[in-house]
Amino acid sequence: MTRYIIRRLLQAIPLLFIISVILFVLMQNMGDPIATLGGRRATRPADRERLTRQLGLDKPMHLQYLYWLAGSDWDLFDFDGDGIEETPGTRLGVLRGDFGTSMVNRGKPVWEVIWDRIPNTLILMVVSEAVIIIFALLIGVYSALRQYSLLDHVITAVSFIGYSMPIFFIALVSIYIFSVNFKRWGLPYLPAVGMFDPQVGKTWGQVALHLILPTVSISVVSIAAYSRYIRSTMLEVMSQDYIRTARAKGLKGRTVILTHALKNASLPIVTVVGLDIPLLLGGAVVTERIFAWPGMGRLFLDHVSRSDWAVVMGILMLLSVAVIVFQLITDITYAALDPRIRYD
Repeated sequence: MTRYIIRRLLQAIPLLFIISVILFVLMQNMGDPIATLGGRRATRPADRERLTRQLGLDKPMHLQYLYWLAGSDWDLFDFDGDGIEETPGTRLGVLRGDFGTSMVNRGKPVWEVIWDRIPNTLILMVVSEAVIIIFALLIGVYSALRQYSLLDHVITAVSFIGYSMPIFFIALVSIYIFSVNFKRWGLPYLPAVGMFDPQVGKTWGQVALHLILPTVSISVVSIAAYSRYIRSTMLEVMSQDYIRTARAKGLKGRTVILTHALKNASLPIVTVVGLDIPLLLGGAVVTERIFAWPGMGRLFLDHVSRSDWAVVMGILMLLSVAVIVFQLITDITYAALDPRIRYD
C-alpha cells in the first residue's frame, strides 16, 4: 500500500504541471488584469505601460508562466487608492508557496485571501456532506429492503423530482417559503443571507441557523442521486450467494444488512463521494452566491468578474490538488471495504 501511495503521488506531479499550464493559458485570455486593477475605476493611461512592464505582462507567455511557477524579481505593489506605489521585493513562486498578490484585496497575498474563506466553506461542506450521506443511506437502504412497495414508489418519484430540479430553483423556493412567507405569516423564519446576524455576532447558534437553507439546497439533489445509487447496489448485493448463505446460517437481519450487504454495496457510492467532496471544497458556487455565504465559491465568482487571475489560479490549483488527494483516499477506502482489492 505504501508503494502504491508513493507511486500515485509521483504521478500527480506531471498531472498538476499539465493542469497548471492549461489553467494559466486560460487565465491569460480571461481579461485584462490591469484594466481596473480590481477596483471600480479604469487604470490611468499613465500607469498602464508602467504596470504592464512591472507585472511582466509584456513578456512572452511561457516566461510569465515560469515566473509564476518559480518566482521572479518583479517589484511588488501597494495600493494607495489613486495610483501605485512601488516597493522592492521578490516573488517566490508557486513552487515555494507564493501564489502572488490579489489586486482586488489591495495587494494582500493570495494564500491569505483563500485561507480567510476556507473555514467557512469547510463548515458548509462538512455539514452538507454529512446530511447527504446519512439521509441517502437511510432512504436508499430502506427503499431496497421494501422493493416495489408503495413507499418505494413514492421515494422513487420524489427522488427523480429532486434530482431534476436545479440548485438555484431549490434555493429560491426555500427562501420564498421559509424566509419570506414564514415571516409574513408571523411564524419563526429562517435567515437567508450571510453566515450570522451582525447584531448578534458569530455564535454557533447563529452559524447553525444560517446553515439550514444552504445545506438543504445543496443536499436535495445529492440525496436524490445518492439514494438511487445505494438502492441499486443494495438490490444487486442482496441477491448474491453469500447473502443467502449468511441468512441460512441464522444471522440476524441487521447483521446481514450492515456487515455483509451495505459494506459491499457502498463501493460505488464511495467513488461518487470522492468526486463530490472536492467540488464542495471549491464552494457550491450557486448556493454561496444566492445565500451570500462567504466561502470559496463566492470568492471565485467575485474575483473572476474582476479579472483577479492570481486568486482564481490559486483556487483552481487548490481544487486540482484536492481532487487528486481525495481520489487517492477513495482508492484506499476501496481496499478497506473490500478485501479482494489490493494495491501491492
